[in-house]
Amino acid sequence: MNSAAILQSVKDIVNSDSTRDEKLLNICKLLNESIDYYNWVGFYFANHEAKTLHLGPYVGAETDHTVIPFGKGICGQVAVSNENFVVPDVSAQDNYIACSFTVKSEIVVPLFVNGVNIGQIDIDSHVINPFTEADEILLQSINQEVAKLF
Repeated sequence: MNSAAILQSVKDIVNSDSTRDEKLLNICKLLNESIDYYNWVGFYFANHEAKTLHLGPYVGAETDHTVIPFGKGICGQVAVSNENFVVPDVSAQDNYIACSFTVKSEIVVPLFVNGVNIGQIDIDSHVINPFTEADEILLQSINQEVAKLF
């Protein structure tokens, strides 16, 4: 499935009658099933008072990382920087929280609602360096659709 088709499917999910969490889970499933190297797909949401990220709907291996402090790991760094973070090889990152030995690379794209970073989409891959600018653009577009749910 190409990016345009994926984005249209995301729009259909966002406009469906499901609950917000069901919609988010369906988006995770869509991405996981549509792109071979998306091996773990999930959302984290920010608690700005506690300066923590909290795991939302996801697809993939179970994770112990249900709460991540701002600044810790890739997700925590994105919560602070408000910028996309592509990690071609997680073994080369000092501030990386290992989820699984099978994870080789990661991409995290922040989710903005009215200019505020309320969370992020996080994708792990079992392949070294699979993420391209096209992935960033697709995930930013998906997050623009997801923002309509908040």
